[in-house]
Amino acid sequence: MPDPQIAAIICTHNRDNYLGAAIDSLLTQDYPDFEVVVIDNGSSDRTREVVEERLSHPRLKYVYEPVLGLSVARNTGAKETTAPILAYLDDDAVASPQWLRALVTAYEHNEKLAVAGGKVTLIWPDGITPPNWISSELAGSLGLYDLGDSLVYINEPGLTPRGLNYSIRRTFLEQVGGFDPNLGRKGKNLLSNEELYMTELALKQGWQVAYIPEALAAHNVAPERTKPGWFLQRSWWQGISECYREEVAGRTGIRQLGRGGERIVRGLYKSLKYLGDPAKRFDNFLYAYGQIGYLSSAIKAMVFTPNRRKES
Repeated sequence: MPDPQIAAIICTHNRDNYLGAAIDSLLTQDYPDFEVVVIDNGSSDRTREVVEERLSHPRLKYVYEPVLGLSVARNTGAKETTAPILAYLDDDAVASPQWLRALVTAYEHNEKLAVAGGKVTLIWPDGITPPNWISSELAGSLGLYDLGDSLVYINEPGLTPRGLNYSIRRTFLEQVGGFDPNLGRKGKNLLSNEELYMTELALKQGWQVAYIPEALAAHNVAPERTKPGWFLQRSWWQGISECYREEVAGRTGIRQLGRGGERIVRGLYKSLKYLGDPAKRFDNFLYAYGQIGYLSSAIKAMVFTPNRRKES
């Protein structure tokens, strides 16, 4: 098979119940010049069997990566293809038929485009309706991503494309040394912020980041993600991820304690302020709770890594 223009990469860990649909959505793309690479990241379920059932397809490739970590798996996927554009789809998502075509078109029309992602809708489990305490903002934690029906260039890292529907130009990825293995999920921990960090790097170095509405994907909401406990855990890890991102940027030190403390107070105050609104109340409580993870990580680093970079 000649070098493809774009590679669709699925990094998967123990999601055999969703994986087949994700792969099938890629093998039926309406763009002709692509390949599909599945990175099995240390799975212990039927992941290999699910892929092998489809390996007769000439565009599909299976790779086992034993070192656990989403960023590790993403870097492995990049090494397993020569495609100049890398498109990452989560193992519990389904791509629209035009997904790859929309992404390739965007990169071909803009040589400064480093990162692009598309609109994401949610697929709720059978028999489950969205709880009233899940706001539209909180639904973003489940993957929801909709900036409208027109192309948008992202200048604010907080609006960066979702990792479940994400693409990156190979030359940029190599320029920054790949995805940071200290960010991104590892098994059951929910470290994140790797896409946000990539957007920061891209903008700082003069590249562009875009939202491509036509590059549509749908994300399955697992039943456990409709419960408050999952959001609490994710918020905790979000705080830890933010602390690490500040460390990379050289913004560590005693000021982190002030930032984290101020955010806790602000979150708790707003949680009480919106006591009668379940969605806003829970949103703000999660914000405060996440800062405990942030502070615990900051304090641990100060105690055990006293010589790390400090804020001036």
